[in-house]
Amino acid sequence: MLAGVVVGVIAIPLGMGFAIASGVKPEYGIYTTIIAGILISLLGGSKFQIGGPTGAFIPILLGIVMTYGYDNLLIAGILAGIMLYMMGLFKLGSLIQYIPHSVTIGFTAGIAVQIFTGQLGNLFGLTGLVKHEHFLSNMKELVIHAGTWNGYSVLTAIICFFVILLVQRYLPKIPGALVGLIGSSIAAALLFPGQVATIGSTFGEIPNTLPSFRLPDLSWETWVRMLQPALVIAMLGGIESLLSAVVADGMTADRHDSNKELRAQGIANMITPLFGGIPATGAIARTATNIKNGAVSPISGIIHGIVVLLVLLLCAPYASAIPLAAMAPVLMLVAWNMSERKAFAHLLVTRTGDSLVLVITFLLTVLADLTVAVEVGLLMAIILFVKRAGDTFQVSQVLPDLEDEQHKLGTHMVDQDHDCPQIMIYKVNGPLFFGVARMFTTGLDEAIERKPKAVIIRMASAPYMDMTGAKMLKEGLRTLQKQGTKVLISGIQPQPLAILKRSGLYTIIGAGAFFEQTNKAIEVATQLVNEQACKACSQHAFQECESLSLGIAVGVPSKQASSGS
Repeated sequence: MLAGVVVGVIAIPLGMGFAIASGVKPEYGIYTTIIAGILISLLGGSKFQIGGPTGAFIPILLGIVMTYGYDNLLIAGILAGIMLYMMGLFKLGSLIQYIPHSVTIGFTAGIAVQIFTGQLGNLFGLTGLVKHEHFLSNMKELVIHAGTWNGYSVLTAIICFFVILLVQRYLPKIPGALVGLIGSSIAAALLFPGQVATIGSTFGEIPNTLPSFRLPDLSWETWVRMLQPALVIAMLGGIESLLSAVVADGMTADRHDSNKELRAQGIANMITPLFGGIPATGAIARTATNIKNGAVSPISGIIHGIVVLLVLLLCAPYASAIPLAAMAPVLMLVAWNMSERKAFAHLLVTRTGDSLVLVITFLLTVLADLTVAVEVGLLMAIILFVKRAGDTFQVSQVLPDLEDEQHKLGTHMVDQDHDCPQIMIYKVNGPLFFGVARMFTTGLDEAIERKPKAVIIRMASAPYMDMTGAKMLKEGLRTLQKQGTKVLISGIQPQPLAILKRSGLYTIIGAGAFFEQTNKAIEVATQLVNEQACKACSQHAFQECESLSLGIAVGVPSKQASSGS
């Protein structure tokens, strides 16, 4: 109960601030905190998750409001809720973990920059500002209207900022943001009344009543038009909520149910817009505060929503008197805390491909939008992964190392003075997929040119194969088989074997051509070797050939073979 009360008190100014920064009335943020907060705690997959409006949504929601309007934002929220619920229903919660860390850090830092700079107008009390969807246009507005700055607004923001820092320093158990808002509001009302813009003077009085049910426009055309914005909301909401749940797991040694959490987020986002609320997700900072104050069950999250409801009913007129300049440092500190600056700097100094993905995602989030940033970031990450996989992939000719007790295969055993033109063994190292498939066929070029009696492909070090890899393997095998070369495969792992069976290549090769151990494949291959060909081999004397010896003498009568020559 104590944790729920503390988090509820913290959520009040944040809910209003996030709503205002998103371009909607402050009470809509309160409604979201109440309804979504209770539903997410009641139905979610984490015992400690606190849901509601978050800073990460600010630039997304502001862009939607400016482009499509508030009513269509509600439609996008409902659609996002449906998408989130379907993701949970089809157990797609684990897919979030495949988003690269560099992409997540990049767009999170970019959102933080947008939130921080978006509050500069309120901090300086600038008038005549016109909000734009893009970062550079908003920065231009700040420069154009810099001359309209209000010293009283700056003073109010400074008071709020220092009160928050002092409370966090000396009274960490007390919500600094709430104390800062109350302190700066009282100071502004007593010292320079009417000199700074307030929530009431800008947005009207906050009603101290429950939100009313309102069914938005459900026409097919509107739903289709809002699909793309809804997808962005669902994607970001899913990422934020599951990241928050992971943080909670780390703080409590508990384990959340990611799919149940997504379903809860979906239900909350389907219902909240029916009462005027904006999209919601799991809030990392409030979830952490919930745990630090002793939360042990979802009850604290439910109480947090009830506390906000009681404050709305009893104290709404007082909230209307809060200066906008006092809200600015609260949101700026939120932006500073969510910026992931340490992780950003660490990734940056590594100077790897991830650093490039980080910077590009960050810049596109700030200068373009989140959708473009994530799409480009993911595409770059995939390309870099394919390149790295290609760099590690290798197809090399090997022979048994006779000095090794287990006769391990090694590339160092193959040279001009030690080779077998009759039986060639190739070792495939790394996953055989579309990015490296061509390298596989290139690796077999020498075997195709020399036309040996048998080619053994050892695949114990190839953990994965896709259909492109199977296609390239098929092409290489066809070429070898046409020239009379027998193809044998050893040590193949379950996943590549399953692909070969699905593609029909397993049947083409033949079940008898697959072996668990390479030495067994060599035994079969030696039966194909022509004795005259061995005698004609310029590399070795017929009876002393050691290129393939594993206690087997190639083409030598059985009496000599038994002696291991």
